Amino acid sequence: MKVKSVMMAVAGLFMSTAAFAEEAAHAAATAAATTGGMDLAGLGAGLGLGLAALGGALGQGKTAASALEGISRNPAASDKVFTPMIIGLALIESLVLYAFVIAFLKIK
Repeated sequence: MKVKSVMMAVAGLFMSTAAFAEEAAHAAATAAATTGGMDLAGLGAGLGLGLAALGGALGQGKTAASALEGISRNPAASDKVFTPMIIGLALIESLVLYAFVIAFLKIK
């Protein structure tokens, strides 16, 4: 008798949980439909911008490290290494800025 009542209580708990989950999913779908999915657009823009900044930072770090290593091995070549390094850093940074602009365009 006790086992049967415990099983009924557990079954009732699972049924009520499923009902609440269905209501929450319906409320979330309604909210997404009324906002036009702006919450997901902001999330995507933030994630894309974060990944672009991470990739740009890694690229700039590797560029600077390689240039400084080359200059330390051959100090006479510092003029020949410095200019391409600055151009490379500017191009890497421009990609991050493009991602920044695209993120703001996607949010609007």
